Amino acid sequence: MSQTVARPAKPDAKMKLLEAALSVIRTKGYSATTVDELCAAAGVTKGAFFHHFKNKDELGVAAAAHWSETTGAVFARAPYHDHADPLDRVLGYVAFRKSMLKGGVHDFTCLAGTMVQETYATAPAIREACDRSISGHAATLEADIKAAMQERGLRPGFTPKSLALHIQAVLQGAFILAKAKGGAAVAAESLDHLTRYLELLFSAGKAGRKTKRPS
Repeated sequence: MSQTVARPAKPDAKMKLLEAALSVIRTKGYSATTVDELCAAAGVTKGAFFHHFKNKDELGVAAAAHWSETTGAVFARAPYHDHADPLDRVLGYVAFRKSMLKGGVHDFTCLAGTMVQETYATAPAIREACDRSISGHAATLEADIKAAMQERGLRPGFTPKSLALHIQAVLQGAFILAKAKGGAAVAAESLDHLTRYLELLFSAGKAGRKTKRPS
């Protein structure tokens, strides 16, 4: 009896379009990206596009969700989670983000950040989708920030949520600088400043901090 070998399922047209959106929009921007370009990059017909999405804005919302799912899986298995000290995990997260500053600017910048800058006033559904993406990712840092604050006896006038969002603000600003300067070096410097800021912030705690920063 012959055996049938199962083959990996090929991406359907919708997934191809979402993957194309991650690449094309980060390269050209949302407004400059056309449905025709997305279809060409995905290798699908325009009819296939409108079978899955009513318009480009609907794809933009779906692309933000796909971006969150895709990147979320990367961060969930990142090595900074292995540190025993919660502050080391927070600093390790920043170091991990710095390690991702490779290739062209479009290779490491954030889809959600790119889209929301262009659509925040004109496409509320995309703005909300980008907010869910950025804020949802920031929320993954809150538990470690809270634990680091507790371990060091910090009782500051800010919350773990606000600091997690500030970290994202620095990252998004670093991406804007990288676009303005045409390279990753300025973004890397911004993340080094962020690391120093976090170390100084938490050094005010009773336990202090004398361990080597994560690399």
